[in-house]
Amino acid sequence: MWRSLICMLHSAIPSPNYTFASRGLLSTFSLPDYGVSVNWLKNGFLVEMAYEKIGKVLKLDSISTGHLWLGADVLIFNSYHWWTHSGRFQSWDYFQYGNKTVKEMDHMEAYKIAMTTWANWVDTNIDPSKTRVFFQGVAAVHFNAKEWGEPSDKGCIKQTEPLKGSTYPGPPVPGEAILKTVLSKMTKPAYLLDITLLTQLRKDGHPSIYAGAGPKLIDCSHWCLAGVPDTWNQLLYAALVQS
Repeated sequence: MWRSLICMLHSAIPSPNYTFASRGLLSTFSLPDYGVSVNWLKNGFLVEMAYEKIGKVLKLDSISTGHLWLGADVLIFNSYHWWTHSGRFQSWDYFQYGNKTVKEMDHMEAYKIAMTTWANWVDTNIDPSKTRVFFQGVAAVHFNAKEWGEPSDKGCIKQTEPLKGSTYPGPPVPGEAILKTVLSKMTKPAYLLDITLLTQLRKDGHPSIYAGAGPKLIDCSHWCLAGVPDTWNQLLYAALVQS
């Protein structure tokens, strides 16, 4: 979404004067003539990842980067994709919550705890009169084509058309309900960019075998640019203008 946003801003301004810098997990795109900076802080979990003797510990009730979020006019959060990983694809070795450290637990339960931690941070630290808070909703993946009536192993390969209609024939995305429940309990307003159904219908929007790693790696979770994420930013723009 961030890459899409900075591309759209760049293309909207004739001969833009801009700067781009990337250091560690922070990338910044700036338009000095307009006094605008768009930062991306890469943290797919929002909560703290600590590197300890036992390995990488995902601390579900701790936020270590919150000081970097303060002072922004608009904050856009996103967290779900990495929580679904398992085995060699997951980014952590242990979960920690309170005094308990465990090797494994239900990933959606961990997601719920972490999102509640994030929500409590927003409620405690954000002044809605100075900062607008958005949360990018859960984006769908399309690895199992059986969900829309094709061979299950086909995934998003050679998909060139969206699904027709306005409902998705497959199962719901587990994180969607969790996120909506957490947001509904917040005392400070956080606007949900509800993109789940929109992405469920776009089985044609992924890099597929063209992600750069060859045909053995089929990417049906990330999105092409230009493409589907541009619509998310149009929804963001509409929400900002509406307010």
